[in-house]
Order: sequence, then C-alpha cells, then structure tokens
Amino acid sequence: MKLLTILMSFLVLGFYSCSSPAKSYLPAENGLDAGREFIDACLKGDFAKASFYMIAEEKNKALLLRVEANYREKDKEGRQELRLASINIKEVAEPNDSTVIIFHSTSLDTTTQQTFILKKGNLWQVDFKQTNQ
Repeated sequence: MKLLTILMSFLVLGFYSCSSPAKSYLPAENGLDAGREFIDACLKGDFAKASFYMIAEEKNKALLLRVEANYREKDKEGRQELRLASINIKEVAEPNDSTVIIFHSTSLDTTTQQTFILKKGNLWQVDFKQTNQ
C-alpha cells in the first residue's frame, strides 16, 4: 500500500510538471518593441526574457551575464528600485530598414544610453555588444 501511494505521488507530480506551461515570449513586431522588452527585462531581473530579445552571440551573452551579476549583487531594496524604474525614451533613430537605435534613460539614471536593435531574418533583436561599446 505504501509503495502504491509513493508511485501515485510520483505520477501526479510528473503530470503537473509536464503540463505546466513553459515561459514563452512573443517575437517583437519591430525594433522599438524588441528594445523596450530587453531593457524592461533587464530592469526587472528577468534575464531569460532579456536573452530571448538579444542576438545570441558569445560577447552578447558575456555582457548580459555581467549585467545579471551586477543585478544580483544589489540588496533587496536596490533590486526593487530597478524593478520599479521606468524607461524614458528620448529618441528613436532608424538609420536603415534593419536597424533601430533607441536613446533612453531610466527614472533611476538620467544618463542617456543607446540600445542597438537589428533585424536578422524576421527577428528584431538587441545587439548588446554594440550597445556597450
């Protein structure tokens, strides 16, 4: 009887773990959306989402890991301030049909930053290495 209870527990646990929806993100419709989603995900500490909206290259991944490490080093209040910060878009430039540059700051840091978003195939994604030059 005890073995049957344990077996049923594993079956129920397995069923729930298989049926729980995995996080999926919708591809950005344009460069501005990709940039906003990326910036917002970084502020909120959702680095899986930020990674989704970023070009998957080694230098980009390394830079995002560094941003994540800085985020994790902050105390609880510091992370909460970032999660509550708003994005202030100052200008959106489109030098060509496959590049968008967002000039922005946050409510915590008024220094203007640039985020480069490129269209590769049908995907708009942030080129973080170009952003951090």
